[in-house]
Amino acid sequence: MGAFTTTYLGSLRCENLHEQSGTRILTDAPTDNQGQGSAFSPTDLCALSLTTCIVTTMGIYAHMKEFSILAAEATTHKHMANDPRRIARIEVHLTLTLAADGTERQEEGLRRIANTCPVSRSLHPEIDQDVHLTFLRAEA
Repeated sequence: MGAFTTTYLGSLRCENLHEQSGTRILTDAPTDNQGQGSAFSPTDLCALSLTTCIVTTMGIYAHMKEFSILAAEATTHKHMANDPRRIARIEVHLTLTLAADGTERQEEGLRRIANTCPVSRSLHPEIDQDVHLTFLRAEA
């Protein structure tokens, strides 16, 4: 179970401590919601959590199936809605490089994970999760 400590710093900023590792993350309200936009906003972290969970779960899958993901790079776009203010859509573009001998079966397993990682399953069903995967093969 994760344990975290949040301290309000004033001016809509928080310092968040991951107790196990000592890692600290600052959050700030976005500029379109009275903040300075000087750090990730809480909703930014929520959207980014989807991307990092997908990539992490894919790494676990590849390790279990004994193949390598040679590289993975993603961009995440968060789209907000108003009334009520909430995340409406998270758009993820993920490019994965597999070995030259990577298989369609490996790709299929990785595609399945994009919609079944723990964060994906935890997000409200009204949030559109628009995940695009591109597979590349390393040169032999």
